[in-house]
Amino acid sequence: MTAIKHALQRDIFTPNDERLLSIVNVCKAGKKKRNCFLCATVTTERPVQVNVVKVKKSDKGDFYKRQTAWALRDLAIVDAKDAVKESPEFDLHFDKVYKWVASSTVEKNTFISCIWKLNQRYLRKKIDFINVSSQLLEELPKVAEESVPSGENQSVAGGDEEAVDEYQELNAREEQDIEIMMEGCEYAIANAEAFAEKLSRELQVLDGANIQSIMASEKQVNILMKLLDEALKEVDQIELKLSSYEEMLQSVKEQMDQISESNHLIHLSNTNNVKLLSEIEFLVNHMDLAKGHIKALQEGDLTSSRGIEACTNAADALLQCMNVALRPGHDMLHAVKQQQQRFSDLREQFARRLASHLNSVFVQQFTQTLLQLYNRSSYHSVPGHDQSSTLAQHSAELTLPNHHPFHRDLLRYAKLMEWLKNTDYGKYEGLTKNYMDYLSRLYEREIKDFFEVAKIKMTGTTREGKKFATLPRKESAVKQETESLHGSSGKLTGSTSSLNKLSVQSSGNRRSQSSSLLDMGNMSASDLDVADRTKFDKIFEQVLSELEPLCLAEQDFISKFFKLQQHQSTAGTTTSEVEEVDGVALSRSYTSGVPQTVSSEKDMIRQMMTKIFRCIEPELNNLIALGDKIDSFNSLYMLVKMSHHVWTAQNVDPASFLSTTLGNVLVTVKRNFDKCISNQMKQMDEVKISKKSKVGILPFVAEFEEFAALAESIFKNAERRGDLDKAYIKLIRAVFDSVEKVANESQKTPRDVVMMENFHHIFATLSRLKISCLEAEKKEAKQKYTDHLQSYVIYSLGQPLEKLNHFFEGVEARVAQGIREEEVSYQLAFNKQELRKVIKEYPGKEVKKGLDNLYKKVDKHLCEEENLLQVVWHSMQDEFIRQYKHFEGLIARCYPGSGITMEFTIQDILDYCSSIAQSH
Repeated sequence: MTAIKHALQRDIFTPNDERLLSIVNVCKAGKKKRNCFLCATVTTERPVQVNVVKVKKSDKGDFYKRQTAWALRDLAIVDAKDAVKESPEFDLHFDKVYKWVASSTVEKNTFISCIWKLNQRYLRKKIDFINVSSQLLEELPKVAEESVPSGENQSVAGGDEEAVDEYQELNAREEQDIEIMMEGCEYAIANAEAFAEKLSRELQVLDGANIQSIMASEKQVNILMKLLDEALKEVDQIELKLSSYEEMLQSVKEQMDQISESNHLIHLSNTNNVKLLSEIEFLVNHMDLAKGHIKALQEGDLTSSRGIEACTNAADALLQCMNVALRPGHDMLHAVKQQQQRFSDLREQFARRLASHLNSVFVQQFTQTLLQLYNRSSYHSVPGHDQSSTLAQHSAELTLPNHHPFHRDLLRYAKLMEWLKNTDYGKYEGLTKNYMDYLSRLYEREIKDFFEVAKIKMTGTTREGKKFATLPRKESAVKQETESLHGSSGKLTGSTSSLNKLSVQSSGNRRSQSSSLLDMGNMSASDLDVADRTKFDKIFEQVLSELEPLCLAEQDFISKFFKLQQHQSTAGTTTSEVEEVDGVALSRSYTSGVPQTVSSEKDMIRQMMTKIFRCIEPELNNLIALGDKIDSFNSLYMLVKMSHHVWTAQNVDPASFLSTTLGNVLVTVKRNFDKCISNQMKQMDEVKISKKSKVGILPFVAEFEEFAALAESIFKNAERRGDLDKAYIKLIRAVFDSVEKVANESQKTPRDVVMMENFHHIFATLSRLKISCLEAEKKEAKQKYTDHLQSYVIYSLGQPLEKLNHFFEGVEARVAQGIREEEVSYQLAFNKQELRKVIKEYPGKEVKKGLDNLYKKVDKHLCEEENLLQVVWHSMQDEFIRQYKHFEGLIARCYPGSGITMEFTIQDILDYCSSIAQSH
């Protein structure tokens, strides 16, 4: 251990101006034993710093390195674990507890003893040593620092004996004194004993001189003692005076205590007065309503803009006074209770007056709008007013009335409605119900009249004998109803009953008018041209374009006027859910009657919009049914337009009333579209072909071409392109199956001709329209057309040189049996003479006659509209030439050098076919 200690001192601590005093070999408790050393060190410079340093061997094992150092002043507790039983374990409490296990108890005890001595000498803060034997904690000998020469390195008390006996280097002053002494004795180095004796004699002389000096100073000592006695007497006198002064100061202290107590009471009183004044100012500033505000709440004009602004400011001020956060104990003050009651009375009075006024505004505005609408829709029976003039009068414009002026007038009360909502929700809810009740009847009348005009524009005329019903209402009756509405502005029941009378009496006439339109018979699509369909498309688009801004403007007004940003309780709640109907993703909603809390502002707005515009969805469905009756292909226009408007509405707000309503109507339109596709497929199954005439291009093939051309023009860049692609797949497969069915049932026209012509027409249609989803069907149609063309050519052409064909079939049979081709001419039945006989039976004139008959036969089979005669004739020409070349090849191989040839050439065949085609 001593060697390790010297190595550590030399390598680690000497370069850092430190001295190593104690060392212990330890390892961490509870872990794999990786030994290290804990060292107690002090610095060689003042002020002295005492540290505990952890030293660890390097990973290579050839040198030591300093790992961690703690200042001894940071050590709080040294725990030796057991003061009686010997144990190598001990704990050092620095910023956290470090648990160690020493290699031996001797090293542990030596290290702890060194720590205790360093603490006693250098630290003011004493370290707690627990579970440590009292024998280790010995008091450090008191060594006066003055006895140590200045600058000398002092040994640490309590270190091991090796540290105490360690060599102490001389300082500069000591070296200088020794050099002067040795210069006086030149023989000091050569004769040390003589030098020592000389020093001893000089020391004796100095001791004697010291004793004589002490004896000579006895007189001065006596004088000093007398002076001390006199000083003690003076001290006694001073103590007497101090006692008297202390008694005097005691009385002054009592007086100062009384003054201090009096000042404390004065300060406490001032503090209480300031707090009381602060409380009074708080109540006065926050619970005092100006007289002008009180007058505005009681008598303020709610018709003018200035009066409304004054009432709004007064209502806000009243709400602030009522909502002030009172401090503890304020509510027990009688004045505060009186003021709160006064504010409550003012709030109740103004809430009643505001609700009554707004009810009157609702009734007045709605009555005026209804009367204007009644005046526009009614007319007097005048001679000369026939049905056509009435129709023109009703269908002049397809527009909905603008409610912006009405909304603008009511928005002046928006802040007051917010105040009413926050202070008296019952009256706010009553006004909300009144508004919805009035407005639903107003919009019902406007929207139904608007849709009647749309239906008239779509049909262009009505059935003969049907007249538009008039509204036989006299001016006195109108005036009476108006007065009834004005007189009941404060009551919901009276105004509602009057509006019911006004709307119910005219609803029967409108229902009869709409039923006359819906009772019209179905009209064939073939009776309508493109202009009619375009007209329907424009009318339908205009209907949707008029409805959208109307709903959005009303929704925006409801949100601003009724201040629906906060969650409130209503009589019912609207639940929304997303579902997919007929491939259409919709956000549906339904209202339950159980009182619940509205989850958001959007739910409340949608609930009000559903009640106000409850007639939009049925009217749209009626209009869609009428359009479908006029022309089933109108469902294509409606699907594209409705899908676009639904997509636009959902981008703004997927859960809004407009989005939900249009989505529900879109489901109906999608079903009509699917029904249109199903009807076309059903007509294909029911098609009947005449047995006496050529089949030609089937009707449903031409209808598919018409449908596809129309659909491509309508669905260009449409959002619902996927629905059309699905319909295309269903229709084209049905067309393929129906063509196959008709071809199999055809008696007059060959099956291959029916398949060839119709699939050629389908291929041409798909190639022209370039429908991407039908690329596979286009290739299939082309393949079927090619296959059946080839089949028809082979079947119709047959074997025009029948005997020659039978002859060469026998030649090929002999070759197949193993006879060499050049030896076939030696066969009796297939010699050269027999070949010449067969060839003579087919001169050029007979060949041309046969081809002419074949051309006439093909002409009877093919239809003129598809114009495939030349294509088929050219294919037959190629097939005939192929057979001719086959025969020539057999003659050249089997009868070489015979000089036998056909009586007509390939050029003759080309000339025959060309002349036949031109002659017909």
